[in-house]
Amino acid sequence: MADSESEQQSRTRGTAFGRMWQWLSWEASAIGRSARRAIASPGPERDVVTQSLKAAGAAAAAWALTGWWWQAPMALMAPWTAVVLVQSTVYRSLRSGVQQLIVIALGTVLAAGAANLTGNTMTAMLLVLPVTVLLGNYTRFGEHGLYAPTTALFVLAYGSHSGLDVLHRLFESAIGAVIGIAVNALILPPVHLRSVRESLRRLPAESAELLHTIADGLREGYGRQQAEAWHDRARRVTAILGDLRDARLWTRESYRLNPGSRLRRTGPALPPTEWDQAWERIADPLVALTRNLASTVSETPTLRPLPDPVLAHLSDLLRAAGDVCAADRAVLEGRGASARKERAIALESAWAAHGRLKRQLLKQDSETATSLGGLVAESQQLLYELAPVDGDVRAHGDGGSGQNRG
Repeated sequence: MADSESEQQSRTRGTAFGRMWQWLSWEASAIGRSARRAIASPGPERDVVTQSLKAAGAAAAAWALTGWWWQAPMALMAPWTAVVLVQSTVYRSLRSGVQQLIVIALGTVLAAGAANLTGNTMTAMLLVLPVTVLLGNYTRFGEHGLYAPTTALFVLAYGSHSGLDVLHRLFESAIGAVIGIAVNALILPPVHLRSVRESLRRLPAESAELLHTIADGLREGYGRQQAEAWHDRARRVTAILGDLRDARLWTRESYRLNPGSRLRRTGPALPPTEWDQAWERIADPLVALTRNLASTVSETPTLRPLPDPVLAHLSDLLRAAGDVCAADRAVLEGRGASARKERAIALESAWAAHGRLKRQLLKQDSETATSLGGLVAESQQLLYELAPVDGDVRAHGDGGSGQNRG
């Protein structure tokens, strides 16, 4: 019995170690891929590296001025402030600078006042820390609220609470803020157009890859795990839409108070936000369609599995729909003329396959027809949302002519 328990514990430890090793391997691979992308081409990864180097440079410059050249007694405050203020946008740097200086001033003044009033560091901490932690949680201060209690701790722990010490601390914080903001504004000021373009490309690319994968799986035979994986990937498309909305907000903010925005090469104009709304409408039937497929092969199926001839027609439909999404990406990448032609052919093939699929409804029993009816309805909705109309920003962002639905 003891040997059995020991073996069970050993297997459990082995499984836990295997999962930990798998997680570490995955993390290492993800870091390696990000590093290669940062080296290979411009993109979000390279932007992160640039901002990190700018923050480090701002901190070094602040220390060189206050610690090395001026030899200020509280020189740490300057690089500490500078490194935080190299933010994702120039506007955010300015706003964060004001927030941080207010928070540091409050923490410094409250700590110095309590120390001078009580004459005892422990008592001053008991009085000041609850107040500064509460101030730090004030939403107007955002993530910089933490600097209120930490600044108070610095003041009390180092005994630097005379009037001159307080002035030094505030002055050095202001120097760090000026250096951090100046570095962010004058050295490659960030503009987040690339994040928007990356999300814009990912939407049709992920959708096309998913639709092609489902089409292949329907032909080759699929099971519960495959269908659930398709559904998870469809839901990730909606997550990309969230990333796109965030990226557009960052882009608008990046142009505020940005002295270098007009000097940066921005490339062709971005599609308007109507493009995003169109893809929101595409994502909904895609999620519903994969959910229906998963329901036919779950452990306790709520829908009857579909016969092979029906799956073949659905496979043709989804492959053609995937080709439409791939053409949308080609339009975004500037291959408008050829992509529009490929798109029209693919869309026509998708509607033809949908017609064949709909005719299969008449040949099925009531239970199978119920399963098929949901897929027919969702695939029709998907095609209607994919179908271009005059002025459709997905297919005609470069000024091409439209084509009516159906």
